[in-house]
Amino acid sequence: METTLAEPSKWEQFHLAFDLFRDPLLCALIAGGVLGFLSVYVVLRRMVFVSAAVAQSAGLGVALAFYAAIHLGTHVEPVIGATALALLATLLLMTEPAKLRLTKESLLGLAYALAGGAAVLVGDRIAQEAHDIQGILFGTAVLVTPEQLYTVAIAGGAVMFIQLWWYRGITFASFDRTGALVQGLPVRLLDGVLMVSIGVMVGVCARALGALPVFAFSTLSAIAALMLELRLPWTFFVATVMGAIAGVGGYLFAFFYDFPVGGSQTVFAAAMVAVATVVRMLVHAVQKAR
Repeated sequence: METTLAEPSKWEQFHLAFDLFRDPLLCALIAGGVLGFLSVYVVLRRMVFVSAAVAQSAGLGVALAFYAAIHLGTHVEPVIGATALALLATLLLMTEPAKLRLTKESLLGLAYALAGGAAVLVGDRIAQEAHDIQGILFGTAVLVTPEQLYTVAIAGGAVMFIQLWWYRGITFASFDRTGALVQGLPVRLLDGVLMVSIGVMVGVCARALGALPVFAFSTLSAIAALMLELRLPWTFFVATVMGAIAGVGGYLFAFFYDFPVGGSQTVFAAAMVAVATVVRMLVHAVQKAR
């Protein structure tokens, strides 16, 4: 009598191999949450393309780390390369380009195009690591190493601690710069802390998850939260939750429906904007009907 073994369902596969998926899920949860919190500053301060340029620079940093190891014999941890280039791009974008008769938008375009083009050129010289480069730029975080998870967790914890500790000062300086100066707040220091926080998180998260989902977490989370027209503290909270949901939900969606992880997390974050838009329309319709 011929017997056949039934193939385990996706849920059974997920349950049996949960130890394999735990680290990437935790990494996506932390990265999505912290970047979601920071995304409120990114969107309200109209720095969306700052996030894109910094994420591209992080990808270039990883590519340069591989290049140094292969062609120069110098070992540099890719996460160090990603963080260093992300911080360098952040500091560059903090400069005032008016002295060179450039606008902020021109500087952003230059940084984005230069980082993206250079990553492609460097990647062409390290063909054996081409798959890793593609993963960093577009996000293929099927697996996350324990070291990457620890790095994201430590960086995320430190950033959230500073952001919550200096929340009132950073928020005041971000949205009422003149008022903050009149009150004697160290506006440049607070701006610097915020930009370095964004640079560090984008750098370490891009190495673990990829630049594409990192850009989505650091922009779309706030756009979705702002659709709900909440008070500012609640906007930060909802953006944090939505970023975490996009990270974890996108990963699970990719697993159960066999899609690339980075693309799934990005589309999941965009879908949350659509959901928030529908909720906003329903709330307005109810208010008009009263």
